[in-house]
Amino acid sequence: MNRLYLKPYLKLKTILRKYTKYLNRQFAFYCKLHLNYHRLMKTFFSLILFTFLLSCSGNSNDDRNCRFLLDIGVNRQIDLNLFPFTELLFPGNSVYVPNEGNAGIIISTTTGKDFYAWDAADPNHQQSSCSVLAPEGLFATCGCEDANKYELVNGTAVGQNDLRCALRNYRVQQTGNTLLIFN
Repeated sequence: MNRLYLKPYLKLKTILRKYTKYLNRQFAFYCKLHLNYHRLMKTFFSLILFTFLLSCSGNSNDDRNCRFLLDIGVNRQIDLNLFPFTELLFPGNSVYVPNEGNAGIIISTTTGKDFYAWDAADPNHQQSSCSVLAPEGLFATCGCEDANKYELVNGTAVGQNDLRCALRNYRVQQTGNTLLIFN
């Protein structure tokens, strides 16, 4: 009689023991999986970070051959109603402003409404009396014997592919008939 009552209990006990072993195996598998997942994520993010750091390169604007110009602060207001700046109201003109930047500033316009400002020193020469650019419409030429010529719209050299340095540009902000040129 005693055995009869114990049979369901023993059967339940056996089932619980098997299920507990099963749960222990599942828990151990989950723990291993969880640890492997974290290890995998650490490796993945480390690889991404390493790739990102290796892909960073130096500043391409900091060419070692383009160190003839000094980093001089410029902050100049220009009134377009005053002579000689009235020429900037007409497309394709440029004006030289002395005593700013390295050798002055050249301001140019293509439409009379968009303005570009460039340092008037030739970036491919050491500073001298001949390295000051003279504006001619939308182009500027240095006075040295090689006569480097630059566009005043994008600052690149014209016709001479061996010149490594482009003109140094300044920001231009227009408010009505006043231009603020700064860096």
